[in-house]
Amino acid sequence: MNESPASGGPPDPARILVIDDDLTVAEVVAGYLTRAGHRVDRASDGNQGLDLARRHRPDLLVLDLMLPGIDGLELLRRLRATEAGADLPVVMLTAKGDEADRILGLELGADDYVTKPFSPRELVLRVQSVLRRSRAAAPALTAPGPLVSGDITLDPQARRAHRRGSELLLTLREFDLLAFLLRHPRTVFARQELMQRVWGWDFGDLSTVTVHVRRLREKIEDDPAAPTLITTVWGVGYRYDPVTADAPGATTEHGTDREDGSE
Repeated sequence: MNESPASGGPPDPARILVIDDDLTVAEVVAGYLTRAGHRVDRASDGNQGLDLARRHRPDLLVLDLMLPGIDGLELLRRLRATEAGADLPVVMLTAKGDEADRILGLELGADDYVTKPFSPRELVLRVQSVLRRSRAAAPALTAPGPLVSGDITLDPQARRAHRRGSELLLTLREFDLLAFLLRHPRTVFARQELMQRVWGWDFGDLSTVTVHVRRLREKIEDDPAAPTLITTVWGVGYRYDPVTADAPGATTEHGTDREDGSE
């Protein structure tokens, strides 16, 4: 990690909390983010990091999975279980090569991940991409007026969603994904297209989309194992089918999710 930092400050500086017990990595990450124009706080263990996240409410969390005290996954689980931490943007850092840990982090609500060893410049770009999405949703997601589909109501301005009168605790990406799907009913989108139009990325691990679709199904479907709202169109991608009074039964092109999301 000996690259020059990204030049130019961000259009909207943020307060970022970096939680990593590797002091060298934490110093490098904090340095790059500071030179990019952000204010950075640091914590070296899970308990300290959780306390700082709760007390200071950062704009974004850079979180290592391997931490003393409580590990990064447990820390993320505890944050996501609270209303204040439900939509806190999180970028994971992990030295693990096991894909299962990355997937679990995404399932717990992380917005992105970077695997060690990593490029500090790439990390800064990913952090700023997540921040842009958290502070100013894409124009398609911010048109005035609530979105209503069956028993789901979503308010893009307030960034709140309800189902059957109960508020849905959605992460940043889950909210944006649901808003996008509600605005484009009955249209099939490949995972790559969703990554470009919802995440704003032209690169990245497409399993990120798969995991977020799975998590969203768990929050809005009566039976996530047999989804009827966000359905899989085999060989293509995903489609949102609004509830109607005469909604037909499942058809052969609907199905539960597979790990590749498009077969």
